[in-house]
Amino acid sequence: MSADHLSMTFAALADPTRRAILARLALGETSVTELAEPFEMSLPAISKHLKVLERAGLITRGREAQWRPCRIEAGALKDVDDWLNFYRRFWDERFDRLDDFLRQQQKGEKK
Repeated sequence: MSADHLSMTFAALADPTRRAILARLALGETSVTELAEPFEMSLPAISKHLKVLERAGLITRGREAQWRPCRIEAGALKDVDDWLNFYRRFWDERFDRLDDFLRQQQKGEKK
């Protein structure tokens, strides 16, 4: 995943409304109208949020007659998870070394 695409993804995830939309879509595809129901905003405002999520590759929107289903794209979130795993491993290794150091210090104090 390119740094630019990663920036777009994190920017899309920065908004709580967009995160709530993704949480709803994780339960299954639904229409724009159904997505808008829990929010106190207009359909055009919801549509703007959906465009941001779509540009970031986090959702896709389809067209089936009058129904416009939205779907989450799990692959984009997998890319974010992969990126975060690098730093998770980094910090886990740092904390393991700190634990080792503190154990050695405690052993030295007991002598």
